[in-house]
Amino acid sequence: MMIPKELGVGELAERSGVAVSALHFYEAKGLIHSVRTAGNQRRYARSVLRRLAVIKVAQRVGLPLADIASALDALPSGRTPTVADWRRLSATWKRELEERIATLTQLRDQLDGCIGCGCLSLKACPLRNSGDALAQRGAGPHFR
Repeated sequence: MMIPKELGVGELAERSGVAVSALHFYEAKGLIHSVRTAGNQRRYARSVLRRLAVIKVAQRVGLPLADIASALDALPSGRTPTVADWRRLSATWKRELEERIATLTQLRDQLDGCIGCGCLSLKACPLRNSGDALAQRGAGPHFR
């Protein structure tokens, strides 16, 4: 039995667990690429399966698609991402995740001090305006 070199969109969706509509969206955003057959059907290289795995992990970490696209642009498009590629990407994402965890931990720890107070002071509230950072922006509303 011969393994096909390329996958149709339905096969790719089934193998990756990603909806066909999401595959089309990722392709429109430049995260994955296909070639077209003479009948105008999409065909994806098998390496796209690994790229989709990277995309799904990055999304689970909470990275925006623009950051994921930038990371994938650094990878050669003609081959499956390697262990070395993954280590490089994940090291960057790990730092970003650690920063986000620290911010969320600080937010969690400060949250109980504001529940029920109702002040939301633009000068003092550590949740809305930590360190009076909005003073740098000048007068007027800064929250929507």
